[in-house]
Amino acid sequence: MLDDSDTMHLHWHEAGIPEELCRELALASMPMRLHAHPPVRTVADAEEHWRNVPGVHTKNLFLKDAKGALWLVVLPHDRSVNLKELAPVIGAAKLSFASPVTLEQVLTIEPGGVSPLALVADRERRVRLVLERRVLAGDTVNFHPMTNRATLSMHPNDLSAFLSRLGYEPIIVDIA
Repeated sequence: MLDDSDTMHLHWHEAGIPEELCRELALASMPMRLHAHPPVRTVADAEEHWRNVPGVHTKNLFLKDAKGALWLVVLPHDRSVNLKELAPVIGAAKLSFASPVTLEQVLTIEPGGVSPLALVADRERRVRLVLERRVLAGDTVNFHPMTNRATLSMHPNDLSAFLSRLGYEPIIVDIA
């Protein structure tokens, strides 16, 4: 790991990272770095805290389709997406943002803490994960670890291994 595990564990709790995620990440034994920062609700709010954090930063959209399926779409933070155009690309019915209540019920988090790391809380595996290909293209990818008070950096291969441990095989897409 990039940090002493006892020190990292303490920092994780100070940043508000749930114990469940801490345990899974510790079991994964992968190199990662935690960057604590003030709470941020939007990409625009977070950008000032990312200046010295290398890698791909992400935008994570928790969506629901017209048939009730839940989707987590992850793309580089500087990309925009048209939900109407995205739906057929991922095989979804009409997409809209899921409610904060649904987010809390399924992923046990509040808006601002959404990322693939929150899938650790999806006990029923209700969420379908979509990753934009560029998220996996660099040496480092950055996510909120179920809290908007920190950013966790890891290698994309480690993210893939983490998701596989949870039983997820993401849909990889190119979003124009």
